[in-house]
Amino acid sequence: MNRLRQALDPFLLLLIATVALASLLPARGQGARIAEGAADAGIVLLFFLHGAKLSRKAIWDGARAWRLHGATLATTFLLFPAMGWLLSRFGPVPDAMRAGLLFLTLLPSTVQSSIAFTAIARGNVAAAVVSASFSNLLGIVLTPLLVALLMQRSGGGSLVSLSAVEAIVAQLLLPFALGHVLRPWIGAFIERHRAMIGRVDRGSILLVVYAAFSAAVVEGLWRKVSQGELLALVALSVAMLSAILLCTYGLGRLIGLSREDAIVLQFCGSKKSLASGVPMAGVLFPAAAVGPILLPVMIFHQIQLMACAWLARRYGARPPEEASLAPAE
Repeated sequence: MNRLRQALDPFLLLLIATVALASLLPARGQGARIAEGAADAGIVLLFFLHGAKLSRKAIWDGARAWRLHGATLATTFLLFPAMGWLLSRFGPVPDAMRAGLLFLTLLPSTVQSSIAFTAIARGNVAAAVVSASFSNLLGIVLTPLLVALLMQRSGGGSLVSLSAVEAIVAQLLLPFALGHVLRPWIGAFIERHRAMIGRVDRGSILLVVYAAFSAAVVEGLWRKVSQGELLALVALSVAMLSAILLCTYGLGRLIGLSREDAIVLQFCGSKKSLASGVPMAGVLFPAAAVGPILLPVMIFHQIQLMACAWLARRYGARPPEEASLAPAE
């Protein structure tokens, strides 16, 4: 029972509860407009805080350690999208969920869990901080660009319209830049109140999820998705994560990374950020499309946490003289 509680992410349980609430009591009419307005405000606040939390030293260090961080970025923004593109063409799930799988693969890496798992596995924690932060910084620009390049409407043309580009600038880039510019004045406050800031982050994401799934439920989301399709989505997520973990393991050996840096590559390169994915989806896609697109992101998020928690404990349990990236027998 204790292991089950450790494996389940409490925030994911809140997300599931939010989806259930939106399924039973979706926002409609004026309520939907209020929910969408609150979600938009939450996205602005979320990226403002992201900008304020990221130090300039992290940006500079990320640009210097080119071999490790270059490998992580190549996995995150090249290998993952290639897999997502193939699944979006041939995956055994509905078109909307295929789009969600592709969107999932275009997201940046996580920050908190990548660092935590690297620490548990006795990897290079400082490098993990830089690599994950640098991935998130670049993701603000690269993810929308990749969406515009790879995600097409069924009738042709990109899903990212001119209005979506304007929304990206207004709701993502400008708040992020403003938060970062103001970091010298508000950075100390944010460091002192990390727990409160974390709750604000999570609350903003829950708002976006409620608004997104409300719109999707009103459009008939649960009538269009069967249990078999959900199980297929879980199986695809497991297969994709397994493939990425094997690829990052092999890449670390191929380019001669130390064990500590190879752990960073494996944990930072194999993850996708729910915290970035939810607000980006709210900006990039029509309201009714956001719910189905976020389903793969939420499912993959929990699978990656459970798998990487197990892997990190296996790495960390090995004596230093015996440590390697191969799981213990």
